[in-house]
Amino acid sequence: MTSSVRATRRARIAVSALFLTNGAIFASLVPRYPEIKAALELSNTVYGILIALNPVGAMLAGVLAAALIRLFGSARVAVFTSVGLGVGILGAALSPSIALLAMSFLFAGAMDAITDVAQNAHGLRVQRRSGRTIINSLHAIWSAGAVTGGAIAAGAIAIGLPLGVHIAITSGLFAGVALLCLRWLLPGPDQESSSAPGAPSGGADDVEAPRSSLVARIVARGAIGRGLIVGALVLVAIGGGMVEDIAFSWAALYIGGLGASAAVAASGFIGLVAAQFIGRLVSDRLTDLFGARAVTLTAGLMIAGGIGLAIAVPTVPGAIIGFALAGFGSAPTIPLAMQEADRIPGLREGTGLTIVTWLMRVAFLLSPPVIGAIADAASLRAGLGVTVAGGVLVIVLSWVLPRKRDTPSSAAEN
Repeated sequence: MTSSVRATRRARIAVSALFLTNGAIFASLVPRYPEIKAALELSNTVYGILIALNPVGAMLAGVLAAALIRLFGSARVAVFTSVGLGVGILGAALSPSIALLAMSFLFAGAMDAITDVAQNAHGLRVQRRSGRTIINSLHAIWSAGAVTGGAIAAGAIAIGLPLGVHIAITSGLFAGVALLCLRWLLPGPDQESSSAPGAPSGGADDVEAPRSSLVARIVARGAIGRGLIVGALVLVAIGGGMVEDIAFSWAALYIGGLGASAAVAASGFIGLVAAQFIGRLVSDRLTDLFGARAVTLTAGLMIAGGIGLAIAVPTVPGAIIGFALAGFGSAPTIPLAMQEADRIPGLREGTGLTIVTWLMRVAFLLSPPVIGAIADAASLRAGLGVTVAGGVLVIVLSWVLPRKRDTPSSAAEN
């Protein structure tokens, strides 16, 4: 094994650890949102607005990600903003007032957005060097981190560990892991050629799935056509991302409102992200077998059906099963949208990825206050209907994803 191959393998382990820490740090606080809401006596609308400050901070800072990566490299940016995310989450846990909570959520959202772009950029860099698709598995590891953080939180609730102590421990632990990753991440500039030394040829980025003639004609129209395709991919990512917002912002409240204890209510979040994790583990293989378009279409059906089940059967088991079904369905939407946006002809490397990553934050900005307002005006069940619409959006726009690859060897390589 050459030193370059060893370096690539170590980098994959390190970037996987970054995805894990990113999921775990944020998720460690999510099941304890109801405690924060109760302690500060927040209405559903105010709670939704405060939660929306995470994506507000993300949208404000996300535009800086590309410049920071060019200056310092994706490895350093991903690591140090991961540490910053831990600081923001700890601040939110310790906030004694709405104002400090708002500032903490803004800061945490800003750090998370930059981390998101940087770790995905580094992951795609490792993918190009390794010569095989790994982006879905990296997002699976993010989901595993979210499950880990959520499970730790459920355990902390069960044993009565104070919120501040719990978050200080988890944020410190996972921030430390992120710092340790820096040694193994790929050094040097991010603008590497896919034919860099040690990078196998014929990899995931070298063999592309066939696009429909309609998509090809749209892309061929130049900047406007490329913009339309990127916009459609953004909407696919948003339709899947809204399921994650349900997990992080509303699952515990919804199940708790059905009469479940705090520890049981956390199982809705854990079940959703656990199902998403499993879905992402198998997404690469399913995409090779059936094509990204078929996988995305099925994803939209599962999202709409899962959330629809949670709404139509308002019981603890019905909600948990419905959220899990939607979580499994949402698994490939964001990774596939990011990957395909990064492959659009005529765009500079990383441009499509940055645009999709930034613009999909719109969903995380709009959905919490919209769902909160609907919940106050009608019910949380009615508010969750917004996510059903997101699933329908994924179904309608699945045509923008490529069909199954015709080259048999391409599936074997992935």
